[in-house]
Amino acid sequence: MYDLVQFRKKRYEMKVVILAGGFGTRISEESQFKPKPMVDLGGMPILLHIMKLYSAYGFNEFIICAGYKQHVIKEYFADYFLHTSDITYDFTNGRNEMIVHRTSTEKWKVTVVDTGLNTMTGGRVKRVMDYIGNEPFMLTYGDGVSDVNITELVKYHQSHGKMVTMTAYNAGQRFGVLDIESDGKITEFREKTKGDGNMINIGFMVCQPEFVNYISGDDTVLEKAPLETVAKMGQLMAYKHEGFWQCMDTVREKEQLEKMWASGNAPWKVWAD
Repeated sequence: MYDLVQFRKKRYEMKVVILAGGFGTRISEESQFKPKPMVDLGGMPILLHIMKLYSAYGFNEFIICAGYKQHVIKEYFADYFLHTSDITYDFTNGRNEMIVHRTSTEKWKVTVVDTGLNTMTGGRVKRVMDYIGNEPFMLTYGDGVSDVNITELVKYHQSHGKMVTMTAYNAGQRFGVLDIESDGKITEFREKTKGDGNMINIGFMVCQPEFVNYISGDDTVLEKAPLETVAKMGQLMAYKHEGFWQCMDTVREKEQLEKMWASGNAPWKVWAD
């Protein structure tokens, strides 16, 4: 059992770690030019949709685990203030002045870390621990949108006192599956088999800092030894999500999400304009 008093006190100070370093080979039509989290959805990178979800619940500090074409992410945020502001550039009378009239920039703190080109998901998390510190943190993937209630997710994590909470969702047979007991405890985390009808891991995790001890190094896949081990220890819990979730692995999935966004009724848009 972890110090729940301290956890409750700090829950709105938790950093959000987003995995954004993979090659995105299944959507290579787009990812040959940019990292998959930077592929546009409704006129902005899908990464921003994810960040706006967390921000809607009061979480505004992000650590981006970059890798493949990491410079694209850094350059985007370097110019983000300009992209979201009305600006006058005054060159009269030999001046070179920039005047900001209005800005809609979110009050975010964004750290973009080059976690290596070929580093696995677990290794990327281990590489950013110096930026997280010895405190609980949230962790998710940079290629899926959802209407997960982040406040309820965090409350659930603080209620059971286990090491890791992951969000579970029933989405078919493409992903690794979870065996979940009635109290929410995950007894097994494994790759799917043909007969599986179980719920899947969609990210949106809350982790105690001790979890990183189960990540060996750059070659460690988060979804393998680390999560499998804490599941066997009884330290992995499932927050069951029955709302909306969709990843953007393929052009077809991107087109589906674009249609939802264009309709004005995108289920994952929980933030105000």
